[in-house]
This record gives sequence, structure tokens and C-alpha cells, in this order.
Amino acid sequence: MASQDQRQPLVSEGCEGEDSSCEALVAPVLRGGESCHVFISYSSADSSWAHSFIDRLESFRPGLLTCFHQRDFVPGRTVLENMSDCIQGSQKVLLVLSKDFLQSRWCLLEANLSLFRDCIERKPVLPVLLEPCAVPIHLSHLTYLEAWDPNFFSKVLKVLCTPNCHLSSSTVVPFQPPSVYNGKVLLTMSSVDQEDIPTWKTGEFSDLDIPDHLRMVIEDSENYKKAIRMINSVPPPTFCFKNPWVRGGLILLVISLQVPVLLLFVLASVNTHIPVECSFIIIFLMIIWCFMVFILAVNTAYWGKEKGKENLIVMKRRAGEANALLLHEKLLIGCESRTKLHFVYLSLEGCQATFMETFRGSTPPGEKMLHTALLYFSSGYACCVARKHFPFPLPVGTSPGHLVGSVCFCQYVAQRLGQGMWD
Repeated sequence: MASQDQRQPLVSEGCEGEDSSCEALVAPVLRGGESCHVFISYSSADSSWAHSFIDRLESFRPGLLTCFHQRDFVPGRTVLENMSDCIQGSQKVLLVLSKDFLQSRWCLLEANLSLFRDCIERKPVLPVLLEPCAVPIHLSHLTYLEAWDPNFFSKVLKVLCTPNCHLSSSTVVPFQPPSVYNGKVLLTMSSVDQEDIPTWKTGEFSDLDIPDHLRMVIEDSENYKKAIRMINSVPPPTFCFKNPWVRGGLILLVISLQVPVLLLFVLASVNTHIPVECSFIIIFLMIIWCFMVFILAVNTAYWGKEKGKENLIVMKRRAGEANALLLHEKLLIGCESRTKLHFVYLSLEGCQATFMETFRGSTPPGEKMLHTALLYFSSGYACCVARKHFPFPLPVGTSPGHLVGSVCFCQYVAQRLGQGMWD
């Protein structure tokens, strides 16, 4: 949480010295069904800052009516019912975002996202960042205000005193449908052992809890954990050199074989009476030994690299299985490398309907074909969306896909199959 010395100026300075136009601001007229100008939602852990901020608002502009849970919630009703009524009865919604808020109040809104969406579909939402934290995916398209901005109070007051119909060029916009998040990278996750992982091994990813960036879109935590365990279940390669005891024993063997050759070489150097033929034999043995060590090192390195490639392919297949599991969560996982995963928010409903229509009445059916496509292509597709680059140009005249401004999943599958590529 932000410190008190950081918060205090935010509620004490007001608009003095910032912008003389603040003095002329007037609270908008309340329309039918509206009982207040703004509903302010915050975590109880941030109540001290929030109460000071609300007091400052109401004292600076007496006609500005606010609503917040500790004063205006009706006893005997559930928190969600009270929040719904307060949002519906307000002109605007102000969310005080902090780590505590994301773990408490926002989770309540996310628990019934359809109710939250219906309540604020036509109401401007003003996110206020009280401290650095992950902005929820459903608010990421909005411009938020930072509480530590010296002009923070005047900016908030201007927004609250602007009628909703005039907010098209303001810092906030009304709530938008989930389609605006399609194709957004929510998280790039690194493996917990990425710093010291050998070339033939795949990384291990944490499945203890859902990361904060994904908590807002994943409804079933067990599905997420199962998906991560699928990716972590890539079997290790069966090769004796991956065992450190084997590698150590082999090194000792090579050294022991070299000792006699080195002794002969030293003896030949100090004894000038050794025949020339023996000297050539000793040099030849040393060259053979060096060549054997070189071949062994190259083969071991090549084996590690090839096994790493093979394991990455298996890892992508496991990510495909995980994507089939997370399909209804609108989340795809892409394996960028053995130690990096991309989590992309993607709705495949349009592509799913295309598969059902294309393979209607065929064998295998559309559901099976979609599952196969997810298994082989979804990881590579998610990586392409994350990088905003696809390994092919769409043919001229191609009809728009289901992902606005980019290549949709069924287009990607069609193009890769046309290239004879099975990702």
C-alpha cells in the first residue's frame, strides 16, 4: 500500500494553484433513476485514504453526491446486491485500485461478471491507481488516473463534473464488451528453473496458485493447475550422459587412459635415445586421444540440442492438450521456448462454429477436428498472436477472420496445412 506521506498531499491540495477552471465546475444534473454522481468502490484496507478523498470531494463541491459501501450499503442485503443497486443509481463508477482491492472487492465483481457488465454497460468507469499493481483485464482498455499525480484531484473533479454524454474525449470511456480484449497477452511466464536448466530438459512451471494477471479470467483454478501439470509432464530423455555420475566416470576414464601416454611423452622428451618411430607413435596416440575427446564433446552437445528440440515439440503438444482444457476460459497457452509460456486471451467461438459447419456430417466430426487442431496448432498460434507476427502473408482477397485486425485460429490452421506444416 502507498505510504501516508505519499497520500496526504493528494487530498489536501485540491485544485488550488492547478487550474482555475476547477472553481467553475458544477455537478451534473441527476437523471431519472440516479441518486448520486459517483459510486466509489475501494478495499477496507484503503478506507483511510478513501475517506479523506471523499471528504475532500464533498467539501470542495458540495453539490457532488457520492456513494460508498461503509456509509450507503443497506443492512440485510448481500454485498453484490448493494453494489448492483449503487452502480445502477450512480452516474459514474470510480474504482480505487490497489493490491488489497484486487484481492477483495474486485473478486466480488468478477464472481458475477455478467451482473457487473449489465450494471456499467452504459456508465463511464474511472480506475484510480492507488499503488502500482496489475490492472484487471476488464479495465485494461481504460485510461486510469494515478493517485500520486500532482494534478490527480483536479483531473478526477473534471471527469466527475462532466456529463456522461460529453465524455467521448475524456480520459475514461464506457465499459466495452469482452471482444476488445481478444488477442491480448495477459502474462508471459518463465519457468522456475530457467537459470540453470540443461539443454535437453524442459522448464518446470509453478502450479501452486493462479497468477494475478490470470485470476480475472480463469474461473476454475483446478483446470488451470491441471493444464500446467500437463505441460510439466514432458518425460525426461532416456540417455546415460544426463546422469552426472556417468559423465564424471567417463571423464575419469579418459584421464586415466591419457596418463600413460603423457608419461611416455615426458620420457621421450628427456630421453634422446628413444627411436624416432616410438616418438611418432606417442604423438599419434596423443592426437587420437584429443580427437576422441573432441568427438565425445561434440556428440554430447549435439545430443543435448536435439533432445531439447524434441522435448519442445512434446511440450507444444502438451500445451495443445492444456488449451483444449482451457477453451471455455478463453485462454490459450503458447510455448515460446522450453522455459517460457505466453498466456493469451482469445475467444475461439467464431472459429469453433466454423469447424462445426465445415465438418458437419463428416467423419471425424467437427468437435474431433477442432480438438486435433488445438492439439497441433494452438500453441504456435498463441505465440504468433503474442509476437504479433505470423510466418505467412494472407492471400489477397481473404475474407476477414474472427479476430479483428489479425489472423484468427481457423485461418492460421488453414494456412499452415496449406504449407504442409504441422506445428
